[in-house]
Amino acid sequence: MRTQIFNLMVTVALLMIGTGRVSAAEQLERYEFLQIQMGVPFRITLYAGNDAAANKAARAAYARIKQLNGVLSDYDPDSELMRLCRSSGPRKPVKVGRDLERVVSASLKLSAKTGGAFDVTIGPVVRLWRIARRKKQMPAPMALADALDRVGHRHVRLDTKQHTIELRHEGMRLDLGGIAKGFAGDEALKVLKAHGVTRALIDGSGDIVAGDPPPGKTGWIIEVAAVTRKPTGRVPKPTVGIPSEPQTAKPLRLILSNAAVATSGDAYQNVKIDGKRYSHIINPKTGLGLTRSSSVTVIAENGMAADSLASAVSVLGPERGLKLIGTRKTRAAMVVILHDGQPRKHATKSLARFITTD
Repeated sequence: MRTQIFNLMVTVALLMIGTGRVSAAEQLERYEFLQIQMGVPFRITLYAGNDAAANKAARAAYARIKQLNGVLSDYDPDSELMRLCRSSGPRKPVKVGRDLERVVSASLKLSAKTGGAFDVTIGPVVRLWRIARRKKQMPAPMALADALDRVGHRHVRLDTKQHTIELRHEGMRLDLGGIAKGFAGDEALKVLKAHGVTRALIDGSGDIVAGDPPPGKTGWIIEVAAVTRKPTGRVPKPTVGIPSEPQTAKPLRLILSNAAVATSGDAYQNVKIDGKRYSHIINPKTGLGLTRSSSVTVIAENGMAADSLASAVSVLGPERGLKLIGTRKTRAAMVVILHDGQPRKHATKSLARFITTD
């Protein structure tokens, strides 16, 4: 499961990076805003009629993301998620709010569908690997075995009538790092639309949610540099994926509207221990970070689906992962695996409909 850096938020000033009139007919201007939320940069690009409307909508969207961090963070000990993990246990269901219920419900459904390749209960193992990456030492075998004993999505009982969650094994810890940023992007877009802003793009450090296209355009152009090493140069924004060192794969240019795209990769978050490279993406079956270097890009109908599916496909690998994406017209995926130093690309047939040469 992919884990993200969820922390107590460091909120920076709402920053208008630039404006420019783009459509005289609609009298809309382009605005870009940036804040650190959920421990990562969240960039909002939107079109509005004036500065006041743009700033009001963006502030409300960021406020919603901040609120969700207080619900879903596994770094903040006071978040609703962490209170649940402390309070629940066998025969101890805990009442939860609507947001946490929705995200856990979606997580459990995907956990079941993937046979546990995506598992919301991976928290105990994730905690061990955070220490391992910091110390550059493998988790102790007995500690890892103990953590794995507390992993298993089947041990989570969600009661949608009573709005409760019960963790049916002692010491369970949920981790929503592979789904929460996508959900936050979806919710931020809803807030923008409630403020009359429908032409918007939200980029939560690579988890991108697109609304209506810019004026006069059919969609948002998003460049995906889907390779598996750290960047050596600047990549045009908005972008997802990881540029290579050196650049070995030509970036894809996608065109999206009212859809989302997410990329899961190990170029930025990995650790080398005893000469072996381990990804921050953990296989819930083994409790180990993935060792194959890969980049997975998923397009879906919303951010929560794209984010979580990218995490799941990373663990499943190209063959099983692309089967998971299926044949829906709203979904597509690309998996790039580094093999003998060269990227090998696997993709669904549906990816072609999202690619543009513009």
